[in-house]
Amino acid sequence: MAKPRGKRPVDRNTEERILDAASTVFVRRGTAGARMQEIADEAGVNKALLHYYFRSKSRLAEAVFQRVAMRLFPPVMAVLGSDAEIEDKVERVIAIELEELSRVPTAPGYVLSELSQHPDRARQFIKAMTGLAVEGVAPAMRDKLDRQLKARARAGTMRPIPAEQFVVNLLSLCVFPFAARPMLSAAFGLDERGFQRFIDQRKTELPAFFLNALRP
Repeated sequence: MAKPRGKRPVDRNTEERILDAASTVFVRRGTAGARMQEIADEAGVNKALLHYYFRSKSRLAEAVFQRVAMRLFPPVMAVLGSDAEIEDKVERVIAIELEELSRVPTAPGYVLSELSQHPDRARQFIKAMTGLAVEGVAPAMRDKLDRQLKARARAGTMRPIPAEQFVVNLLSLCVFPFAARPMLSAAFGLDERGFQRFIDQRKTELPAFFLNALRP
């Protein structure tokens, strides 16, 4: 996060209020559509204060992306790279993703848009989160998961599947309803409460559906 310039003391409450407001605006409109004046209005401060704390829109955008991504990815990476059994990993990842995405349902569209427009942002985020390049983080998680999946396949309790396909399939099933929410709501006549009921049902249905698909 950018540090304010000069000798003016840092007011963490103001900084967090600005970041809260920026998160709301960026996630709602995307970086390209967001305006600093709208963020200032949302935070209840003047535009000069935004520049004092974050210097530029691009630095504020980086801070917001990191904040949103921190809530989505580190808990999932930790679960997938843990010693937990495959069934437990599936249940926990689904619970984490659906809970967090229910809290910020526009996050998937925002994250996908940011990564499409700023491909290096993923590497920057992982570096900031772990202190390591992405090449030093993803392989460890993938190798751990791959060993588990191969052991299950040898035992005949699970069909063979590469770790990458396992992760992408699992996360896609969690993310898609939120990324396609307007389409699903229109197609199935779901209002806000109806969509949340749909997601609550998915929390129960999805683990069994995913694990059944892996049976030999």
